[in-house]
Amino acid sequence: MTDVLDPHVRDLVAALLADDALPRVTARWGQQLAKLLTAGGRVLVAGNGGSAAQAQHFTAELVGRYDGDRRPFSALALHAETSSMTAILNDYGGNEVYARQVEAHGRPGDVCLLMSTSGRSPNLVAAAARARAAGLTVWAMTGPPPNPLAQLSDDRLCVQAQRTCTVQEVHLVATHLICEALDAAVAHPQTPPTLEVAVQ
Repeated sequence: MTDVLDPHVRDLVAALLADDALPRVTARWGQQLAKLLTAGGRVLVAGNGGSAAQAQHFTAELVGRYDGDRRPFSALALHAETSSMTAILNDYGGNEVYARQVEAHGRPGDVCLLMSTSGRSPNLVAAAARARAAGLTVWAMTGPPPNPLAQLSDDRLCVQAQRTCTVQEVHLVATHLICEALDAAVAHPQTPPTLEVAVQ
């Protein structure tokens, strides 16, 4: 058993420690989401296969809670709209299954978070292009760069790992770090400094 686990664990640890992007990007995204969601904005999340499951996991943390009570926030995992998704698939084709939903639900200023281990899924690349055209901020979680999804995004977290399972595991850690940063920002909002005017 140890012979099987050791390479897997080593790959995961190496990917987590590859550079400082993971803590930096997730802290930034959590803080930005705190501002957006408390102001009534929305985050749309999409992925395929295991990344779809992670997208739904993330939105559940936002609509429900992560660690400690707080108000619910508006977050949609687009693959979970099965009737809409299959209707779009049937009428418009696979590349439109997320792009059309982004166009329907997204508003300027909202965030569209797209998760892909390869960064090359045509339906996610199409969703990124549609989101940008609609004025949404596009974030990507992918595997190693360069890849089309990362290049289309306003901000990105690219995991330096070759195995799909390792990329997905780091993405899961990333979603939890985002939630931690968001919850901290919501619990302790930064107040703008007051301007002191000297009285003559």
